[in-house]
Amino acid sequence: MPYLYRAPGPQAHPVPKDARITHSSGQSFEQMRQECLQRGTLFEDADFPASNSSLFYSERPQIPFVWKRPGEIVKNPEFILGGATRTDICQGELGDCWLLAAIASLTLNQKALARVIPQDQSFGPGYAGIFHFQFWQHSEWLDVVIDDRLPTFRDRLVFLHSADHNEFWSALLEKAYAKLNGSYEALKGGSAIEAMEDFTGGVAETFQTKEAPENFYEILEKALKRGSLLGCFIDTRSAAESEARTPFGLIKGHAYSVTGIDQVSFRGQRIELIRIRNPWGQVEWNGSWSDSSPEWRSVGPAEQKRLCHTALDDGEFWMAFKDFKAHFDKVEICNLTPDALEEDAIHKWEVTVHQGSWVRGSTAGGCRNFLDTFWTNPQIKLSLTEKDEGQEECSFLVALMQKDRRKLKRFGANVLTIGYAIYECPDKDEHLNKDFFRYHASRARSKTFINLREVSDRFKLPPGEYILIPSTFEPHQEADFCLRIFSEKKAITRDMDGNVDIDLPEDMEVTAEELEYVLNAVLQKKKDIKFKKLSLISCKNIISLMDTSGNGKLEFDEFKVFWDKLKQWINLFLRFDADKSGTMSTYELRTALKAAGFQLSSHLLQLIVLRYADEELQLDFDDFLNCLVRLENASRVFQALSTKNKEFIHLNINEFIHLTMNI
Repeated sequence: MPYLYRAPGPQAHPVPKDARITHSSGQSFEQMRQECLQRGTLFEDADFPASNSSLFYSERPQIPFVWKRPGEIVKNPEFILGGATRTDICQGELGDCWLLAAIASLTLNQKALARVIPQDQSFGPGYAGIFHFQFWQHSEWLDVVIDDRLPTFRDRLVFLHSADHNEFWSALLEKAYAKLNGSYEALKGGSAIEAMEDFTGGVAETFQTKEAPENFYEILEKALKRGSLLGCFIDTRSAAESEARTPFGLIKGHAYSVTGIDQVSFRGQRIELIRIRNPWGQVEWNGSWSDSSPEWRSVGPAEQKRLCHTALDDGEFWMAFKDFKAHFDKVEICNLTPDALEEDAIHKWEVTVHQGSWVRGSTAGGCRNFLDTFWTNPQIKLSLTEKDEGQEECSFLVALMQKDRRKLKRFGANVLTIGYAIYECPDKDEHLNKDFFRYHASRARSKTFINLREVSDRFKLPPGEYILIPSTFEPHQEADFCLRIFSEKKAITRDMDGNVDIDLPEDMEVTAEELEYVLNAVLQKKKDIKFKKLSLISCKNIISLMDTSGNGKLEFDEFKVFWDKLKQWINLFLRFDADKSGTMSTYELRTALKAAGFQLSSHLLQLIVLRYADEELQLDFDDFLNCLVRLENASRVFQALSTKNKEFIHLNINEFIHLTMNI
């Protein structure tokens, strides 16, 4: 049956699942709202202030923006007026059409929309100038809290706004997403699929319209039925073509939403149609089946009403599917499950997630073109143990995402060119060396290395053991990444570098004894560092460093923070182990500690060497870790005391560390 999105009737909004609190206060949205209500004040977000720093990082506003709350702009502001719909999205003075196209697609899936926009907020009773939205980031949901001060010029919103000037959910959603990425300017330029994934945690898939399968129409129809989010755009050949208008009214390099697909009877034939929306809220296709085209005169009023056809210049239009394929170049689909759109069956998928890093001089080896360093990349062992039902092979999907590149734009970071390769695994349980890759070809790989946030592809391989190697195209490029592997049957994955991904329940607490067991088990598996054994005292010192609640244990979030810190310290140790001996020379220690954030005096460094180095002036990793933990602890205590007792502290940081570390 043809599919056309129709707005549903009233529905009970699903209650959003718990998302991680991200506000620096450590308080939840509800806690901060109640605090404001009790004090009789409106919330002001110190994490994302109403200032130029939240707007731009590389330029100054060309006009004098004034931050205003909705109640200062209109008399009767509404959060959502008559349901959140695609017509609520009109682009402002920011080049974020990709985000707006994703938001328009999001409104077509009520369940996904209610996850992103919690329904426990409004401008009615309980209003305190505070709102919150939830976004998916690298396999977890985050709760992003904002105040409702918005940039205006002459009492009009400067950026995203609703067609109804009393409605503010879309403007506030854009502000929350800007906060997530560091500023409004960080939202300039992008791909709709990026925001679609952040709204759903889904899996990206891209089709080239000129190379699409014969059943492409049915694929898009099925995607819309399943609640997938769809976007499309026309490629540009040069920067000069960006946002250039074609003779048919389409904009090059511009993100559009796909909002419907259907068929209509026309002169005895069934014509396949597709509905597209321009986030500008205006400027439309002017060819066949456009709003005012003569084809509609042959379609009865009832059929036009069923298709929601209007002749308004609202940015939304129908076009023949054959024209769509001829004029648009790419379609991006964010599937809420990894099920292939070419198949009818719905499967239950297993997913495993690996968080990793490419570190210059250690694990940033580049692609196979750079044989001398390729082998140093992270290596993930993938065990495919069960065939698909009635098949001889195992289906799986690999999605490699580079983290936080948009957030790091203000520091000059760009999206890197990334991809991955999959090799059949030899009978070895260790990191594969250069010679292996010299003589063995990959069994599968990403279709291309490309400068997108995420690269994903589907594969079918016989049961067996494989090594998956994610990498940047060029060596020595640093970034963090998230690797997701979806499989129809249970697949076992393990990091060959010993960077074990520990999956803890969110209510679990780790004692010093448990931490001792975990760290020793993990670190002893690493072949590239020398490691004796961490003592229980060392683990108590670690808990003392990370324990913010004072209960003598590491809670889930505290453990995650420490685990990330530990990975950084391991990479730091490997980076300064110049001769790859598994130990660090004391001559490299000063530079390593400086890279870790500690600028120590020569006297203090001498004392650290006497305490932690062996007779050959070398440090094993456990000595290095103990040193860093104690330095971190001493530094934290010094900062706390110097803040509270400015007149009491007469020591500098080096003198204080000397005293507190007993060296």
